[in-house]
Order: sequence, then C-alpha cells, then structure tokens
Amino acid sequence: MSKGEVTRAAILDSALGLASRIGFNPLSIGQLAAATGMSKSGLFAHFRSKEALQLATLEHGRERFTDSVIRPTLAAPRGMARVRALFDSWMSWETEVLEGGCVFVAASIEFDDQPGPLHDALVRNQRDWMEFIEIVARSAVTEGDFRADLDVEQFAFMLQGLTYAFHHTSRLLDDSRAGDHAQQGLEQLFAAAQG
Repeated sequence: MSKGEVTRAAILDSALGLASRIGFNPLSIGQLAAATGMSKSGLFAHFRSKEALQLATLEHGRERFTDSVIRPTLAAPRGMARVRALFDSWMSWETEVLEGGCVFVAASIEFDDQPGPLHDALVRNQRDWMEFIEIVARSAVTEGDFRADLDVEQFAFMLQGLTYAFHHTSRLLDDSRAGDHAQQGLEQLFAAAQG
C-alpha cells in the first residue's frame, strides 16, 4: 500500500468512526477536518465534495464490515455454527468495532426516504447483506441443521430484525438487557428453524 493509500485509509477510519457517532448527513469535510486536526484543503484533495466523502466512508465501512463480520462467518463450519458465527460477529461489530455502533443501521434510518447516490449505495449494501444471511441459512438447511422447508428469506428478515432491535434497545434505550434479549431471540429463531 502506498503512503497516499495509507493516509486515505486512516482518514476513512476517522470518517467511519465519526459517522458511527454523528451519522452521515452531518459528515462533511469541515466536520472531519475538525475531528482529525487536518486541513480542509488537505481533505478536499482526497474528497472533492461532501457526497464523495460520504460515499467513500460508506464503502470503507463495507470493507471493514467484510473483515469484521463476513470473513469470520465464512471461517466457521457450515450449518448452524456458521449462522451463530454470523450473529456473534455482527454483535461484535455493533458493540466493539465502532464507538457509535453499526453505521449501516443508523444510515438505514437516515436515508430510508432520501433518494440519491448514498441511498442507492446503502440499498445495495443492505441487499447484499440480506442475501448473505440467506446463503448462510441455506447452508444450515443443506447441512440438515435447519428443516428442509425453511423459508430462508423470512429467516434472514427475522435475524436482521434482531440486529435492528438490539441496536435500538441498547443504543437509544440504553437497556443493559438488550444483549440477553437478542441472544434469546436468536435461540427462538433457531428453534423455529429446526422445526
């Protein structure tokens, strides 16, 4: 990696951390300059606009998510163990990787009804994530851990619902039992999937 690429990655790490705390709408070159101590002109050389910064930050978040959630999931044995690894990796992503929690959950709320490039990129990311959950659930069906007639789309919807509920309950409501509720919900989802 070149020095410029290392610098850009460090800037995007800062932008991602900032977006996890304040959201994407307020994320700007000026806001990032204030948070990092870098000059606006230096940041402008990397990102020619607020939208370009936001899109680059979202893509960087996708790369970090892949490293933190997707790869550990795929390293787990196929079947229910892989589904559990997916959920556990996402919980770590939500609680340990970024101070403000999952940027995709927060951005989904921010941009659900705001058309534009950031909305479109976020929709692509979320559709890919849902498809990944379905593939992992389907592997549990193939391995015989889940029943053969499992509706993997519905399973993915419900698992995603658990992650959103955890984010909301732990972040907004500051409920210390959110993790326990999420784990209990996962066990109930597994029980239903096993038939």
